Amino acid sequence: MAEADAGERAWRAWGPYVAERAWGTVREDYSEHGTAWHYFPHDHARSRAYRWNEDGMAGVCDERQTFCFGLALWNGVDPILKERMFGLDGHGGNHGEDAKDYWWYEDSTPTHSWMRWRYHYPQAAFPYDDLVAVNGRRGRDESEYELVDTGIFDDDRYWAVTVDYAKASPTDLCLLITVANRGDAAARLHVLPTLWFRNTWSWGLPARDRTPEIVGEPGRLVGRHPELGQLVLAGEGAPAPLLCDNETNTHRLWGLGGRSAYPKDGINDHVVNGAATVNPARTGTKGALHYVLDVPAGASVRLRLRLAATAPPPAADPAPALDLGPGHAAVLADRRAEADRFFARLVPAGASAAEAAVVRQAVAGLMWGKQFYHFDVRRWLTGDPAAAPPPAGRRHGRNSDWTHLSCFDVISMPDPWEYPWFAAWDLAFHCVSIARVDPAFAKAQLLLPLREWYQHPNGQIPAYEWAFGDVNPPVHAWAALQVFAIDGGRDFDFLARVLHKLLLNFTWWVNRKDTGGNNVFEGGFLGLDNVGPFDRSAALPVAGVLEQSDGTGWMAMYALNLLDMALVLAVHDPAYADLATKFFEHFTLIAAAAYEQGLWDPADGFFHDVLRLPDGSKVPLRVRSVVGLLPLAATTRLTSETLRRLPDVAARLRWSLANRPEYAEVVGGRRLGPDGRQQRLLSMVGPDQLIRLLARMFDEDEFLSPYGLRTLSRRHLAEPFTVNLGGQLCTVGYEPAESTSGLFGGNSNWRGPIWLPTNYLLIGALRDYAAFYGDDLLVEYPTGSGRKLTLGRIADDLSERLISLFVPGPDGRRPMYGANELFQTRPDWRDRIAFPEYFHGDNGAGLGAWHQTGWTALVADLILTLRR
Repeated sequence: MAEADAGERAWRAWGPYVAERAWGTVREDYSEHGTAWHYFPHDHARSRAYRWNEDGMAGVCDERQTFCFGLALWNGVDPILKERMFGLDGHGGNHGEDAKDYWWYEDSTPTHSWMRWRYHYPQAAFPYDDLVAVNGRRGRDESEYELVDTGIFDDDRYWAVTVDYAKASPTDLCLLITVANRGDAAARLHVLPTLWFRNTWSWGLPARDRTPEIVGEPGRLVGRHPELGQLVLAGEGAPAPLLCDNETNTHRLWGLGGRSAYPKDGINDHVVNGAATVNPARTGTKGALHYVLDVPAGASVRLRLRLAATAPPPAADPAPALDLGPGHAAVLADRRAEADRFFARLVPAGASAAEAAVVRQAVAGLMWGKQFYHFDVRRWLTGDPAAAPPPAGRRHGRNSDWTHLSCFDVISMPDPWEYPWFAAWDLAFHCVSIARVDPAFAKAQLLLPLREWYQHPNGQIPAYEWAFGDVNPPVHAWAALQVFAIDGGRDFDFLARVLHKLLLNFTWWVNRKDTGGNNVFEGGFLGLDNVGPFDRSAALPVAGVLEQSDGTGWMAMYALNLLDMALVLAVHDPAYADLATKFFEHFTLIAAAAYEQGLWDPADGFFHDVLRLPDGSKVPLRVRSVVGLLPLAATTRLTSETLRRLPDVAARLRWSLANRPEYAEVVGGRRLGPDGRQQRLLSMVGPDQLIRLLARMFDEDEFLSPYGLRTLSRRHLAEPFTVNLGGQLCTVGYEPAESTSGLFGGNSNWRGPIWLPTNYLLIGALRDYAAFYGDDLLVEYPTGSGRKLTLGRIADDLSERLISLFVPGPDGRRPMYGANELFQTRPDWRDRIAFPEYFHGDNGAGLGAWHQTGWTALVADLILTLRR
């Protein structure tokens, strides 16, 4: 890592940067009306060359995705090779898109010097049609029909396939593929390690038309690329080299002639159907080493391979032989031992073995979630020279006002299959946990969406590729402060770079999302999707403006985050003191306005969204949800030492207290800190409001579940909130699992389940309040129990509840696996840890994007914080 950070050796140049789904994405959608799932469905993926990036299983590539390596499998009965994970699109799943395979990212160092990937592949025919049909019949009031529900694993007839990777150098990768037959009878598996070049030559771009080549030789593939040079994939034994071209099979898809007689699906058709669709000359741009393994019941077979860059351009010939013997084994052993030592130093001694395993696999998921992301919006809208012009309507459709955006980077993705694109607020949470193991990468990731080719000229940060102009919560400043602190609090250049760009973004928020100019904010769904009675991103059911409790809370928090940044930087540059006073002032305006404009409901003891009508009247939306809890996160402390060093800030604080008594609730808290010195609390939530909010939050009949904080009060199960707006009844009720609402495609659920990011923010807020109030503030926890605890103890307990989702309880069961007996009890499954998108609000079962969601890896940071 030190060599990589110093630019001495590019240890991060090769990594698991191949997406697990490129079909059905916005980038590949050239339809007129933005029907991405239909324009490029799963059935096209094996036959159609991608334009922007590749996908595959267990994939690795270089950071420019010049080459790709992935694993293909065939059990002898499936209609197609298993080259990529299968799942349902946003229309086929009864709760939105959903992956229908089982795989895990079991290990990875930050430089990918050591990695492990695992997949369970049925020996019977994969039930593609059954999964589509049954889910298509199910409504939103029914659960998803998953692969395990088909019974295909009931008799343990499946292949457990593990791939280990170890780097001998930054561009020399040793692989060990282990194929284990878990069935009770001998079986055959076709294993096809595959090497290909990303197609950059067929789009008609200037100086990009040189076609690379892969040549099949006995036991190996030799690639030659004009930019990369020579690349060799060597495998032990005598696998058959199969070659075709990474070109679209236009004949299969549209009945047209194509660029190659041996297109992208040639290897698939040859292996599955025996067709003469691989090049007999053994040349192409896509190649595989074809192994046919007959494995006895309960036995396993290991395949050693090696992938290495062996010469710069122009490539040398002949290519050198690669060591697959003792040197190969030594690299694997050394890299794994180094990884073991790395994680042993990371995890505190106070963590249990089960917790240590959660931390390690959470980090692995974050590392495997790094993907090469290429998207030039202007090029996408206008089309390539060699392609048919896109429909004219696209020029005014999705992302048409983001033509400056041009991405060509490795980025941490929310989920490599379900969400294989960056999302601004997801990325912020990822970076907190990433900073624990690779602070340099975390900082680079936070800076990336602030660069000129990402951030809009008006200051907006791009949200996600389905709609860059949507509004994600402004958590970037918060994340930068977290990463700065985790990294030792010394990279002031990083903090200054972030602050300068966020000044533009903060101004965008003020100018665009405060319609009334009254310091309360809108923003739309703000990542919380269907938490309200209607779609907050769509046109309102009646004329008016929705003033949002969470939007205002986020902005108060944003102002305090920027204040904290300015205070840190002012120690080294007094010019930043002016910014500190500016954001102090802006915070007081926002926090006071929340009360003046009626977001705080004194009768209910809660913050609510308010619908402001054209006649000036207001309709409070008395939904008890996380929207009303988020103002708790808008808090920070000013120490007497800080105020002594920055007299302008101290003077402004004193002036506010003397001349703006209405601000006293939000800036007036003062008490001695643990060091005996005076400290001030700046908080959107005053002392009286704090006690009332926490009483709601810690009520087991409302937000507090055995596994963390629910997104919506459980009181709404018996008492749904309903409001009549223009004759339209809008309702929200508590739903602990998948939502029955069709908002946002039915695949986003904030109506009751437990989400790690909002829990993490609220736990952090409790620790901030605990640092101010110390042992003097005791709060009943749970509400009604008669037991009073400090806020620090309560934050610890909430952390324990969230951690308990992932580790076996006294009964040996992990709550996140719910009633799934396969995952709860079978030895090959029960210790493989998933990181679901969210969790059932009552029983903790994992839901949503199931196998790996980046921000759920925050559990690793909770463990490291709690056990240190």
